[in-house]
Amino acid sequence: MRFTSQTSIDGVTERSFTLGETPGVLWTPDDAEPRALILIGHGGGQHKQAPGVVARAIRLAAEHRFAAAAIDAPAHGGRPRTAEHDRIITEMRARMAGAGDPLPLLAELHALLAAQTVPEWRSVLDALGDLGPVGYWGMSLGCALGIPLVAAEPRIRAAVLGLSGTSSASAEAAAGVTVPVQFMVQWDDELVPREDALALFDALASGEKTLHANPGKHGDLPAFEADSALRFFARHLS
Repeated sequence: MRFTSQTSIDGVTERSFTLGETPGVLWTPDDAEPRALILIGHGGGQHKQAPGVVARAIRLAAEHRFAAAAIDAPAHGGRPRTAEHDRIITEMRARMAGAGDPLPLLAELHALLAAQTVPEWRSVLDALGDLGPVGYWGMSLGCALGIPLVAAEPRIRAAVLGLSGTSSASAEAAAGVTVPVQFMVQWDDELVPREDALALFDALASGEKTLHANPGKHGDLPAFEADSALRFFARHLS
């Protein structure tokens, strides 16, 4: 792991890094050793330093003394697309314009990205060393890619997931998730069919899992759910 830049804001140190082909960012509290590490999976079309990711990471570090890390998913941020990425995305956009159902292609794309992202996240965990118990936070694409990671990585002890369904995330992988989960559903989600979201929640094998359902569309997740997620991680990782 090679750190390439460092800044400090509101008592939080932000350091950019690269690990092989993977670019990422690590946030840590300035005045104390981290109590835990939260991996943040960004949404589709976003990147490791999207405003929501940065705001969440700063809150984790400043308010709870957690470290936070984010990486660019393949074909996102500054990472190049492969010919396979371009093929799937082009066809998916054509279907969204009225030429058919895009959901099978979305599931294909997410499976392709997850096959690369899971080993990348595990390598990042190896390189960061022991920063305390590990949690994972991911909505939408971050959920679809996070579920196979949480299922495969025993160091992750709790996860906040949601805004995804069985049409774009693997129900088979969800059956391997056994850690406590807080799961978000937007009841009027125009991108994720409600029955698919509920089916994904049902597929999770966690002995402790909680469904948080709110009215509104995909991008309307209430701000108070961020507070709830912070309390969830504090409860399970402190």
